[in-house]
Amino acid sequence: MTLEGKVALVTGAASGIGKRIAEVYARNGAAVAIADLDLDAANAVAGAIVAAGGKATGVKMDVTSEAEVEAGVAATIAAHGKVDILVSNAGIQIVKPIEEFSYDEWKKMLAIHLDGAFLTTRACVKDMYKRGQGGAVIYMGSVHSHLASKLKAPYVTAKHGLLGLARTLAKEGGPKGVRANVICPGFVRTPLVEKQIPEQAKEFGISEADVIKNIMLKDTVDAEFTTVDDVANVALFLAAFETNALTGQSLTVSHGWHMQ
Repeated sequence: MTLEGKVALVTGAASGIGKRIAEVYARNGAAVAIADLDLDAANAVAGAIVAAGGKATGVKMDVTSEAEVEAGVAATIAAHGKVDILVSNAGIQIVKPIEEFSYDEWKKMLAIHLDGAFLTTRACVKDMYKRGQGGAVIYMGSVHSHLASKLKAPYVTAKHGLLGLARTLAKEGGPKGVRANVICPGFVRTPLVEKQIPEQAKEFGISEADVIKNIMLKDTVDAEFTTVDDVANVALFLAAFETNALTGQSLTVSHGWHMQ
């Protein structure tokens, strides 16, 4: 699975899953644009990749800003000549019951996950279509793209929505060689998930150990967290798989939590 000669734009890539995907892509030959709200952190990740012999640049990007997305994609093309792969990974989490969510919180969650996916997709596929060499768009969904959980109404809604966007792009982009798929991880012990453990313990009135055992890992086959490497390796597979035989799909990476 090689990405030699490819250029990838990864959003939310200064930390967590996005960072690991960027590192794995670079190790397998891709030039990577590290897109993140925090430009200093993005540049630090890019610098480490370059120091290890890879190709990378940092890009400032708020995925909810049309102007920043367009500018960030343009900067990527200016630096590397094109965009072959988009990984729409930027995301946040807010945990509380539906009746306690403010409308602003609801809109913020959907804007980052869904608006961000749309804006980055639109900007990147324009380049893919123009060059006529195809490409891959990979959305970071979740097991919550298929299943619901308490306290996560906007997150679950947004992650379900990514399936619709991916399937539509698969239909539209297929004749032009552009594939679209969704990775649906289980719980990955990133800072985003670490933050949820005490929040859920408080909401449910249970211990943090019980959150891990009886909520996060309850339905896995081995009581193991999904790792950033698990997700990054699937992202590599999807980016390197170059035919329409695999498009419009969701791949669940969850230690058996959700099976389809």
